[in-house]
Amino acid sequence: MRIISLLFILFIFQSSISQALELDGKLTQGGLIIGSTNKNDSVFFEGRKLRVSPKSGKFVFGIGRDHADRAILKIVSSNGLKKIIVLKISSRNWDVENVDGLDPIKVDPPPALTKRIRREWALLNSIRDRDTPVLNLPAGFILPADGRLSGFYGNQRILNGVPRRPHLGVDIAAPIGTPVYSSADGEVVLTEEDLFYTGKTIVINHGHGLTSIYSHLDKINVKVGEQVKQGSVIGKIGNTGRSSGPHLDWRVNWFNVRVDPMLTLKTK
Repeated sequence: MRIISLLFILFIFQSSISQALELDGKLTQGGLIIGSTNKNDSVFFEGRKLRVSPKSGKFVFGIGRDHADRAILKIVSSNGLKKIIVLKISSRNWDVENVDGLDPIKVDPPPALTKRIRREWALLNSIRDRDTPVLNLPAGFILPADGRLSGFYGNQRILNGVPRRPHLGVDIAAPIGTPVYSSADGEVVLTEEDLFYTGKTIVINHGHGLTSIYSHLDKINVKVGEQVKQGSVIGKIGNTGRSSGPHLDWRVNWFNVRVDPMLTLKTK
């Protein structure tokens, strides 16, 4: 990824702080930004304090699908001097995806399943909320499976003819049993055999609030607590959960902000 330029810079105090500030990624809806600054600086994105690596000065933030056209990045030095940067966020146009052939129960769950669905969402949210210190993204993510890209981040979804929430991952269609790889180094923090929507599911923690999720699997090859390397086999593509055919639903999150996995990929 190239280092992007900063637009609309406003200085609240005259200072020379954060001269080493760099942002790597795209300032766009769904973007994931890996930044670096002086290791003793404090960094805030939209008012949220970010973890800054005490060795490298690296920090991370994600931009949601529907983020407004401006965002505020604040840098505070160890002596209290401040720098406010107003970032211009580019908007994107979203297509419409029709997904047919789903089990009607998976599209409109009966009230009896509400408690189960809420419990599973609470579990996933608790996993995404973790903020751990080691950042495992020195060069970006890789695609976690070989196959046809059949669904894209941000697109409006029409399920069995009914408009639903936008899709916030990338779908990779391939035969059942196709290997699924870890998209980056990290720790396996969740494996579930039968979640209502996502079926067999793996979540890997990459640090600083970054997680990747691998859904609809046929087989899980890793255990919670296991450290995995980028490119290692973690499972097999399946057709479990709310799925209309064999595929992998791959998602990348910064805490509870869903970012576009395609914008996290390594560039050659």
